Amino acid sequence: MQAFTHYTPTEIVFGKASEDKVAELAKKYHGSRVFVVYGGGSVVKSGLLERVTGTLEAAGLKVETIGGVKPNPRLDFAREAVKKAIEFQADLILAVGGGSVIDTAKAVSHGAANPDTDIWEFWSRKKKVEKTLPVGVILTLAAAGSETSDSAVLTNTEIQVKRGLSTDLNRPEFAIMNPELTYSLPAYQTAAGGVDIFSHVAERYFTLEPDCGFTDRLCEATMKTVIGCLPEVLSHPQEYAGRAEIMWTGTIAHNGILGVGRSEDWGSHMLGHEITAFYGLTHGATLSIIIPNWMEYVYKTDVTRFVKYAVNVWNVENNMDHPEKTALEGIRRTRDFFRSVGMPVTLEEAGIDGDRIEEMAENCTKYGPVGGFVTLRKEDCMAIYEKSK
Repeated sequence: MQAFTHYTPTEIVFGKASEDKVAELAKKYHGSRVFVVYGGGSVVKSGLLERVTGTLEAAGLKVETIGGVKPNPRLDFAREAVKKAIEFQADLILAVGGGSVIDTAKAVSHGAANPDTDIWEFWSRKKKVEKTLPVGVILTLAAAGSETSDSAVLTNTEIQVKRGLSTDLNRPEFAIMNPELTYSLPAYQTAAGGVDIFSHVAERYFTLEPDCGFTDRLCEATMKTVIGCLPEVLSHPQEYAGRAEIMWTGTIAHNGILGVGRSEDWGSHMLGHEITAFYGLTHGATLSIIIPNWMEYVYKTDVTRFVKYAVNVWNVENNMDHPEKTALEGIRRTRDFFRSVGMPVTLEEAGIDGDRIEEMAENCTKYGPVGGFVTLRKEDCMAIYEKSK
């Protein structure tokens, strides 16, 4: 196991009606002028936005809102929100939504705290984030894990680039998590969220570090929970127990605990980001396509780890004489599971012709090779995209 520092400061308030504590938490983290960021009309139609702003105002807090965050959050919208937050003199940014809303709120917090810097300077690595405003979250979609993570993604549509930024200053001060708020999600969003959660674990599970048995078991348990609960939630959308399990796995999958002491990969995410940037496909759907094909491309690097994955996650019977058969069966079951919950497993199934594979591979490796388990160069990325057609 490698040496590590683990830092997860976000206060989590989990359970039914937990959103009622938003004003109490905002004040705890020195909020007096709360800038609320949200997405589409669902939080408006459900009445959640009105309840949240009403609770804040009843507690004597000033409130301003901005809605319209799109999936795969856009740089241009974040810039607009930064201007509005600065004009409002916000001292706390509150995200009400899923990963795209939370990532946008993180961008707004950095922009509002650094009014003389364009936020893309941070995402393009030209400047380092050294100060920010506090961020709070009311989570409505279990997927990205952004409610406690150190990462945030923005898409620059002008240059068709989707980039992530990792810094401890991305971690929210608090996250309110009520599984009931996910009841009304469409099946596709729920399934895409489940794939995203699964992928966050897989990116950490496939490691070159040999001595990390404890976190291996944590990863396996998290993936098995998604496998067991996601079909249940899709069949019974308003069952609290299943929604709660999925919501909590989403947080654990991406708060860093599953990656301590081990190298991580993230090649699949980088490949998926380019599909989103070029074709606008939902993040989880890019991963359901890429992950099984990435696995088939790299499994020979460490057949033993893929055998362990097949046996411990998918309950495949270990073929001691033919370990590759065991490994490939685990990969097959991964692909079949994604398809069974309604997610695409090829570019064609997603309605994408794949005619821009070379451009995507070029963008993916623009700053150098990607991946930790296996180093992927442009030609490797192209090969995986070709397999994904």
